[in-house]
Amino acid sequence: MVRAVGDRRVLGIDPGLTRCGVAVVDGSPGRKVALRHIGVLSTDADLPIDQRLVELERGIEELVAQYAPDVVAVERVFSQHNVRTAMATAQAAAVALLIAARGGIEVALHTPTEVKAAVTGNGRADKAQVTAMVTRVLALQSAPKPADAADAAAIAICQVWRGAAANRLEAAREQLAAGR
Repeated sequence: MVRAVGDRRVLGIDPGLTRCGVAVVDGSPGRKVALRHIGVLSTDADLPIDQRLVELERGIEELVAQYAPDVVAVERVFSQHNVRTAMATAQAAAVALLIAARGGIEVALHTPTEVKAAVTGNGRADKAQVTAMVTRVLALQSAPKPADAADAAAIAICQVWRGAAANRLEAAREQLAAGR
């Protein structure tokens, strides 16, 4: 899996405790995005929460070891009506963030609206539209399933396309601040 010069490898994570979508892509703005891995890490709902989090940790660590991402991009947890679901999502996201921090890997957080807008051009796109665009952008023969896997790929694509611009803006802000 040779990367093109200038490409960054992104591990996209759609956090979830029962199904955690994961995808690894290589790419840079204005160039084709290449899929390296896509899937779902699953945990058994009958296991205690601590054991489920350990299983997620092992799965994400294996992906980091195998693919050596430059960035771990995680969907930002936002308020949900179901507190229990929001807590499980936040716990899964925290595992991913901890692994990235421990490995010295850059972290990016994207809201669902940002991801939808980056991939489809519409921040209010539905899951079917996101999946269709992920399938097209990655030149896949069929749509990734389940939706958690497609969402993880969308998060990774969002980071490739939008993350570079965000990094340049932050560098410019730092230069301005240093010059004052």
